[in-house]
Amino acid sequence: MKDQKDTLQSRLLDFFGGEEYKPLTVGEIEDLFGFEDADEFKELVKTLVRMEGQGLIVRSRSNRYGLPERMNLLRGKFIGHAKGFGFVTPDVEGMDDVFIPPHEINGAINGDTVLIRVLKESFGDRREGTVTKVVERGQTSFVGTFQANRGFGFVVLDDKKLPMDIFIAKGDTLGAVDGHKVVVEVATWPEDLKSATGYITKILGHKNDPGVDILSILYKHDIPPEFPEEVVAAAQRVPDEITEADLEGRRDLRHETIVTIDGADAKDLDDAVTVTKNVDGTYKLGVHIADVSYYVTQGSVIDIEAYDRATSVYLTDRVIPMIPHRLSNGICSLNPQVDRLVLSCEMIIDANGNVVSHEIFQSVIKTTERMTYKDVYKILEEQDEELIKRYEPLVPMFKHMAELSNILRNKRQMRGAIDFDFKESKVIVDEDGWPVDIELRERTVAEKLIEDFMLAANETVAEHFHWMNVPFLYRIHEDPKPEKLQRFFEFVTNFGILIKGTGNTVHPKALQDVIKAIEGMPEEPVISTMLLRSMQQAKYYPESIGHFGLSTDFYTHFTSPIRRYPDLIVHRLIRTYLINKDTSKETVAQWSMAMDEIADHTSERERRAVDAERDTDALKKAQYMSDKIGEEFEGIVSSITNFGIFVELPNTIEGLVHISNMTDDYYRFDDRQMIMIGERTNRQFRIGDEVTVRVANVIIEESSVDFEIVGMVTSFGRTRKAAPTVIHARKNYSDNKGGRNSRKGGREEERGGRGSRSGRNEEERGGRGSRSGRNEGERGGRDSRSGRNEEGRSGQGERRENDRDPRGRRKDGSNSSPGPKKGVKQKQKFYEGVAKKNKKKKPKRK
Repeated sequence: MKDQKDTLQSRLLDFFGGEEYKPLTVGEIEDLFGFEDADEFKELVKTLVRMEGQGLIVRSRSNRYGLPERMNLLRGKFIGHAKGFGFVTPDVEGMDDVFIPPHEINGAINGDTVLIRVLKESFGDRREGTVTKVVERGQTSFVGTFQANRGFGFVVLDDKKLPMDIFIAKGDTLGAVDGHKVVVEVATWPEDLKSATGYITKILGHKNDPGVDILSILYKHDIPPEFPEEVVAAAQRVPDEITEADLEGRRDLRHETIVTIDGADAKDLDDAVTVTKNVDGTYKLGVHIADVSYYVTQGSVIDIEAYDRATSVYLTDRVIPMIPHRLSNGICSLNPQVDRLVLSCEMIIDANGNVVSHEIFQSVIKTTERMTYKDVYKILEEQDEELIKRYEPLVPMFKHMAELSNILRNKRQMRGAIDFDFKESKVIVDEDGWPVDIELRERTVAEKLIEDFMLAANETVAEHFHWMNVPFLYRIHEDPKPEKLQRFFEFVTNFGILIKGTGNTVHPKALQDVIKAIEGMPEEPVISTMLLRSMQQAKYYPESIGHFGLSTDFYTHFTSPIRRYPDLIVHRLIRTYLINKDTSKETVAQWSMAMDEIADHTSERERRAVDAERDTDALKKAQYMSDKIGEEFEGIVSSITNFGIFVELPNTIEGLVHISNMTDDYYRFDDRQMIMIGERTNRQFRIGDEVTVRVANVIIEESSVDFEIVGMVTSFGRTRKAAPTVIHARKNYSDNKGGRNSRKGGREEERGGRGSRSGRNEEERGGRGSRSGRNEGERGGRDSRSGRNEEGRSGQGERRENDRDPRGRRKDGSNSSPGPKKGVKQKQKFYEGVAKKNKKKKPKRK
């Protein structure tokens, strides 16, 4: 019956979307569809009512039905702002956001699905609208601080995008006292002058208690810190050791020299590598990935929970795993010198970096050593005698690894892959979770070789299944939006870089040339960040439409099934198609219809994890600076808006110099040149300028740091190049003999550094660095500081545009929690039947 309802709904949507359609009554629709019996008519009415309730269609005063966009309405997601205004991202493909002024919000809050009417008085490129209906609340459960009063209380919400307090009656406090962090469920929404009301469902602890700060962030993003009892019980039943029966059909590689290379504090080791150099000059690269799909079977309680989580979340002082620790750190982890089941991808690679042959199979391995990035770096770069002697049998292989890594990296660079190299930091906390130091991470040859090997494996697996022409899950990154890239072209002219061409003709090689041109400049990290923001975010998608930043046609995530559900799906498909050799019509049809939902869900969950990690990082950095008020630091201007300038310190902490604190002159913001200009003194602040700042204030609750400028260290004029560097946006770049020459995708996807919990925005470079497969289009939330998100940018708080899927729909999962945590049985949407086939247009290849 569910499939029949979905089929009728799809037919109605296609019918309403026809060019010749005009609004019709239910009777007219019945006649056109040829329904004759009462049951068909009843089902039609029920479907129309359901679709109207979901905002998919609209019923006019004359009881005629049509699509919202055909009746002067738009359906979309409301993105709220702390200042009271908001934006609506329409569901219609390719349509720009609509600005909603504060007086036109009409009860909508961040994350709601709404219907809006575009106002006639909108002007220029800025469309304004009014919310006519809240179709569906994005969330009903929130986290905040309880403020007790006589006989009642209020919950002040942590999320500043939600400008409301929730009234709590005396009997609904659950015993909370003043200062408690709580989870509150909304009972009634604010209306006119009435406050929202609710009841407390969980007390997290006092706001000053150790660990409550991060716990609050987890609940804010609806990330469950614990596993349901039935999942823990199922994990306990998984054996600790491998039996002979487990080895059936597997290739035995336990005699081979295979190592893991990870951060010293990593516990979930999901990849191991080996390299040998052949007599003909080619290399044999073996990438062996934990066979999680063997233990986490489709439809099991562990699998359903893993699908709901979709990714592990790496916070400052803890990991919220996708699967229970008993599996992630136990039988699934490639711990040293014990038998482990893996899926292997072996590649023969020539001296030019071309994969001339490959094989994907299941095997059993026994790793020789558990190496760390630090030790491998010291062996290869510092020639550490003690370590060389300790690992003497492995040193020749490490040298071959370095050789092959350089070959693979050079090949990627030749075809145009973009390699950002941002500074990474790690917040060091004490036993109570309070930050005591911030360490910078260095990306060494050890991290690079692992990311190079993981990239090679991911590309090889993706291309293999692309040519098999079976349903599969890919990692895609579309071409940048021309208008955003063109703005970046204009921006970099201020730094002596002239890019000839337009934003819609750019080749990634040209952007790589920009990275090379700014190497070593003080402005390098800032320009790299601006370039990154001009790109789109990478997504999971059921078609291989390529990866721009990697400049490759084929890419997937194969290398991290312990921490990412898409990788687990890829492993499951490998088992289905290659190992079990099941490519039957029924299997292909089932996976084909399920893949859209899997891609959408895992992409949203990835963004949720990134937002939680970013919130935690910002909070801990604010805590670290809280005892440094009055101290002075040197920093670099990292961003400029119409309300002030942001300054980043060498340790990656960023603070705002609000325009109200720039008291030596009246400053105006030039949004084209991205500079702040003093009207009287003509003093200018540009991105990349070095400044001395004093810490003026820290608001821990808002994770914000305020600076005031002490003096200029280096002016922009003394760092600018005398002659511009000219870069051509479009060239006939070759693919370096056997490489791929279509360039789609996003930031460099695979960074090593399993210990880099803060990660970096490269996809995950090596299946590791940014644990959740970090979104390329965002870096550290430079324009999304809590309480000051996009405040006043471009006059209205310019929205991020990098978070759409290939169909043009925004996937902002920052605060999309559906409410209280649900039980395992309630999270089986994917498994309740074959997912409805998505009827929307697929993105076209350029």
